[in-house]
Amino acid sequence: MNRRAFIGSVASGLAAAGSSGGVASVLELGLSSVATGSDERKSRPNILFIIADDLMFRTIRALNNHEIHTPNLDRLAQRGCAFTHCFHQGSWSGAVCIPSRTMLNSGLSAFHAEHGIERVRLWGQTFGAAGYRTAICGKWHLDPVELGRSFRENVIVAPGFLESTPENGDAYHRPHAGDTWDPSDLEQKGHWIHTNLWLDESPDRVEHSSELYANQAIRYLTHVAPSRKQPFFLYIGFNAPHDPRQAPKEFLDLYPEDKIEIPPNYLPSHPFDQGDAKVRDEVLAPFPRTEEAVRLHRREYYAIISHLDHEIGRILDALEHTGQAANTYVILTADHGLAVGEHGLFGKQNLYDCSVRMPLLISGPGVPAGRRVDELVYQHSMYATTCELAGIPAPSTVEFPSLVPLLRGDAPPEHDAVFCYYLNYQRSVRTKTHKLIVYPKARRMQLFDVEHDPWEIHDLSQDPASAPIKSVLVDRLRRFQKELDDPLDIESLLSEA
Repeated sequence: MNRRAFIGSVASGLAAAGSSGGVASVLELGLSSVATGSDERKSRPNILFIIADDLMFRTIRALNNHEIHTPNLDRLAQRGCAFTHCFHQGSWSGAVCIPSRTMLNSGLSAFHAEHGIERVRLWGQTFGAAGYRTAICGKWHLDPVELGRSFRENVIVAPGFLESTPENGDAYHRPHAGDTWDPSDLEQKGHWIHTNLWLDESPDRVEHSSELYANQAIRYLTHVAPSRKQPFFLYIGFNAPHDPRQAPKEFLDLYPEDKIEIPPNYLPSHPFDQGDAKVRDEVLAPFPRTEEAVRLHRREYYAIISHLDHEIGRILDALEHTGQAANTYVILTADHGLAVGEHGLFGKQNLYDCSVRMPLLISGPGVPAGRRVDELVYQHSMYATTCELAGIPAPSTVEFPSLVPLLRGDAPPEHDAVFCYYLNYQRSVRTKTHKLIVYPKARRMQLFDVEHDPWEIHDLSQDPASAPIKSVLVDRLRRFQKELDDPLDIESLLSEA
């Protein structure tokens, strides 16, 4: 959907939800709003939620990657708590971001979220009913009707995918003979946006999407939020670092291509067709994969992340300069990760850690500085977590637990394992020490000792010595399927394990 069509559909969605951006839907559901007083903004915490697109867990210098430059993400990690093992629960679509964001905003687990979001109170809707000013800036990528239910104010709403010129053709199969695609070229569209197409202002200029969203978020934090009596819930969705991976030249210059490290799990091709082997993410680079291609794409991936980091830093600075930082919880996460050359893959349509695991940083009032939590958690727990931090009862439909007890260090972990799936092609169960991936279409399994083999290189599925742990994980996968109402019957494959 192009930008003008998207904005038109947003307008229709808002009309369907009520002209006040979700209030009509709140009243229809019988929710009561919390009365707000003159000191409401000071007595209740603000929520600043930042979600990136395609940001894998191994992209924060202070935590796990000496190659990348992320001073502002480092700042968040040092000021608050980093959940080092955060996952999403799966996808019914090749566009993995849509299911992940559906679970995030509904609180529903994977197989319930696909068809149930319209029947539950959404995250922003719950905060709005509790007296918060709810606003969105940037990527939404869910139904416009749900947008209208979720937020009272649309600072700026962007489509889920930014097409480059000509229609991404030059950005694919790179490097190739005659490749002249330049990620810093402002005429390639994609993240390079003419502001007169998005904003009612002049003169026209070209801004990177991350800069555009940051500018609008800063305007909201400095000119709008301070004038309101209510606390704010600001949801900022960046399209970065999703392809086309574009950034200003100074950020590309941080990463000389010949200095980029090849990941230890690099392969020219995946050992077998894991399902959707030629999905659009995978044809960004040619087959078979070469080290040259991996270096080129990881360079551009790191550059757009460093640029995103810079823009996030500007938002954090604005929050501090307005005096609101001390009473604001800042959450940084992503919808999922990305392979970018790991395992012979480039996309997120797989269940390796590079793709199902993302950063999760939380800072704010009472959060211990420099805290690290290594327990297994789901990113979709942010609904319940922020409700507890704000003193708002989470709806009974929310299925992912609050992480506040782990944040404070006064409770045992909620999950002994996490589940993930991709269409009918893949299922996985992961504990803190091992991961089993099942491929029903390919009739294959993989088993990894992720405690000692974090890059998931050595498949132990056929190792007789690993049979006991394999049996335990198969049984746990069966239980997950039953608990989560997974409709896929893979018993014939599991029984062969």
